[in-house]
Order: sequence, then C-alpha cells, then structure tokens
Amino acid sequence: MKNLGKKIIGVFLIFVLLSGCNISLALDAEETKLNNEKNSNNEKIKEVEEEKNKVTEQKNQTVKEVAELDTQINDYESQISELDSQISDANTKIQDTTAKLNQAQKDYDNQQKMLEERVVALYEAGETKYLDVLLSSESVTDFISSYYVISEIAQCDVELLNEIDKKKNEIENAKKELEESKSKLTSARTNKQLVASKLEASKTEKQNKVSQLSQEEQNLQAKIDEIKKDNVAIDQAIIAHQAEVKRQLEELKKKQQEQSKKTNTSGSSATSGGATSGTSSSGFIHPVPAAYARVTTTWYYSSGAIHGAVDYGPAGINGQPVYAVADGVVSETHALSTSYGNYVIIAHTNGLYTLYAHGQAGSICVSQGQTVKQGQQIMRVGSTGNSSGPHLHFEVRTSPGTYNCRKNPLNYLP
Repeated sequence: MKNLGKKIIGVFLIFVLLSGCNISLALDAEETKLNNEKNSNNEKIKEVEEEKNKVTEQKNQTVKEVAELDTQINDYESQISELDSQISDANTKIQDTTAKLNQAQKDYDNQQKMLEERVVALYEAGETKYLDVLLSSESVTDFISSYYVISEIAQCDVELLNEIDKKKNEIENAKKELEESKSKLTSARTNKQLVASKLEASKTEKQNKVSQLSQEEQNLQAKIDEIKKDNVAIDQAIIAHQAEVKRQLEELKKKQQEQSKKTNTSGSSATSGGATSGTSSSGFIHPVPAAYARVTTTWYYSSGAIHGAVDYGPAGINGQPVYAVADGVVSETHALSTSYGNYVIIAHTNGLYTLYAHGQAGSICVSQGQTVKQGQQIMRVGSTGNSSGPHLHFEVRTSPGTYNCRKNPLNYLP
C-alpha cells in the first residue's frame, strides 16, 4: 500500500515537472512572438518615418522649386517690361525721326524750288553780268550800293546751295537713323517673343509643381499669384505716370533748394504727428507714430520666403496714422480688395519710392500727383486686402518704383 502511494506521488511530481516545463516553454514562445511583433512594428515605424521624411523633403524641395520658378518668372517679366520699354523708345524714335525726315524733305523741296527759280531768273536776264551793273552806276554812291546788293545776292546764292547740301545730309542721316531704329525694334520684338515663350514654359512648370503642394500651400500660392497679378497692374500705372512724377519731383527739388538757401540751416525739417523716433542717413523717418515703430515682420518670413517689405504690427496699431517717411510726390493711390488693399506709393527726391499698404478703408487722405511733406499723414493703419490682422506693410523701391525694384527697408529706416 505504501509502495502504491509512493508511486502515485512520484507520477504526480513527474507530471508537475513536465507541466512546468511546458508552461515555461509556452511563455517563452509567447514572449518571443511578442518581441518579434514589437521589432516588426518598430521596423514599420522606422519605414514610415523614413517615408515621412522623404515626403517632407520632397515637399520642401517642391516649395523651394516653386519659389525659384517665381524668381525666374519675375526675371522674365522684368525682361519683358524692359523690352516693352525698348520697343516703346524705338517706336517714339521712329516717329520723331520720320517727322524730322518729312520736315527735312519739305525744306529741301522748298530750297530746291527757290534755286530753280533763281536759275530761271538768271537765264531770263540774258547776258547781263554783275560787272555791267557796276559799270552802269551813275555815281560812287550808286556804285557802292550796287556792289553791296550784288554781294548780298551772291552770298544768298552760296548760302542757299550750302543749305541744300545740309538738308541732303540731314535726310540721309534721318533715313539711316530710321533704319537703325526699325532694326532695334525688330530685334526687341524677337527677343520679347523668346522671353515670353520662356515665361510661359516657366509658368507651366510652376503650375505642375504647385499641383503637388498641399491645399493650404496651394491657397498660399494662389494669394502670391494674386498679389503678383495686382503688381503687374500697379507697375503699369507707375510707368504710365513716370514722366509727370519726374517733372513734379524736379519742381519739388528746386523748391527745396530755394528753401535751403533761404533758411541756410542744416538737418531735417520738422515733422508732424510725432511720427519719428529719429531720421536715418537716407533721410527717412518711421512711417508710424514712435510708440508703434516696432517692426514685427522683416525682409524674410519665418518660413524663409522673401517678404520683400517690413511690417509694423504691434498691439494697438489699428487706426494709427501712417506718415510719409520723406518729402515727395504721390505716385499712386488705390483701394484694392486683394493683395495690398488700400495703398499709397510716394516718389521721393532721393530717387527712392515707398509703398504703404493695408490702410483702413476710406482712410487715404492724399491723391495722385499731390506733393507731401515728411511726417504728413497719408492714411491710417488697417487690415484691407490680403491681411491676417491690422498692420502697415511698408516697402522701399528704387527707380522706376516697380515691384522688382524692392529693397530691404531696414537699410533705409532709422
């Protein structure tokens, strides 16, 4: 009986040991399986991260390429604008030269007719010689008088012949100038067509790149394109008024020189409205009151993209006056529903242009062609056009004041 009990206990112990081993083996297998799954997941995470990084890198590259294409398009548009100017100059020269040629031909024909009439008169006079006229004089006084008349007639004949030769040369030179102008015009038109083709190719390539961007980035690009479209119209308006603005600036310079002689003083003139916290070496003040003269966005956006301006946007700036940074002539004022919104462009006597944008609706208080003084209020700070909040968008441009002539305003401000 005792032996049977021992056998039963022995079998039970063996069973327990075997069960423990199986459980241990099962647990080890489960742990191995979980670890394998974990490693597999980690590999998948790594692959996804790598894919994500590739997508981010591709997106950043695409954004960069779009920006580069924008720059390329700007360059092409600038070239086309310059070629348009050359074509306009060539057309003007052709018109002027044609008018000069027509006048020279008219003068030549008149003088030729006079010469022919003179020859006919001499022929009809027969064998009468100047000596016969002199010898037929009845007195010394009559002789001297006849001699003087004959000398004048001879001199007139010589001058007439010289003038005819001169007009002939003028006609030949005018014809040569006309041909040169026409040749330049043809060349400029050909170049414009080539550049325009490159421009269209760049625009198509850019559109393909933009389609790869996210919706948010596409919306931003659409805003950029909208601003560029407005800028083309603004540039055309600036160029159209260029001659008149230059004339007014010359008048303003003369007045400033006269005033300088009268006062015989140095330094900048007094400004109104407390606009300035100092005057820069360029003669500019800040375009907003001193308490708000804090730049919140510089030449570059935080993303690294070119802003092309500076923004004054500290808290409380909404409705604050905007001042002309220096004396000048108002080149443009417009109220747009897009891009710059309500804006003013001023041409200054130092050859620079300044642009003030996003002004409050109805706040512009100057007009095109008006002369303004440094520190004079031109509008109020607002948030019109493509604006995310009240601020003043301020640009500095070199002549002729177009979009591609923008310079970093921080180099010109106090």
